[in-house]
Amino acid sequence: MVLLLGPLYHLQERSDRVAAWREAARVVRPGGPVIAATINRFASLFDGFVKGFYRDPGFRSRAEQDLADGRHENPAGVPRWFTTAYFHRPDEIPAEVAEAGLGLRRLIGVESPVWMSGAALTGFLDDPALLLDMLRAVEEEPSLLGGSSHLLTVAVRDPTAS
Repeated sequence: MVLLLGPLYHLQERSDRVAAWREAARVVRPGGPVIAATINRFASLFDGFVKGFYRDPGFRSRAEQDLADGRHENPAGVPRWFTTAYFHRPDEIPAEVAEAGLGLRRLIGVESPVWMSGAALTGFLDDPALLLDMLRAVEEEPSLLGGSSHLLTVAVRDPTAS
């Protein structure tokens, strides 16, 4: 198994992200999984809204740029605004995986849109099994992937590859 838990969202150029996928494909055994985390294109918009950052015109223009091209910049170094990164659209990931020679198995929304419910979510924390059941019901729903700030991709190397 190879885990890519960070590199893909710190590489702004598509060619660099595909190179990271390719390196993972090279080192994983045939048939082995490559599991990668990405940040969703809509994360700044949602996080900024929930945390009140969106009222700041500087943050709002940053979030609008994130939505336009996925390139998140933080030139002023404001800690709560994250770092230089790339935010994927859910529909971009399968093409990167395929270009690297891997087969896509699952694309999963880690938090689902539930993470934005704030106080309403607190009651579910008393019953984690119920919360997990609810999240499992929507974790791979394509129409909801954009509502999760993080996505987890499960890909595999062709078992016949040498």
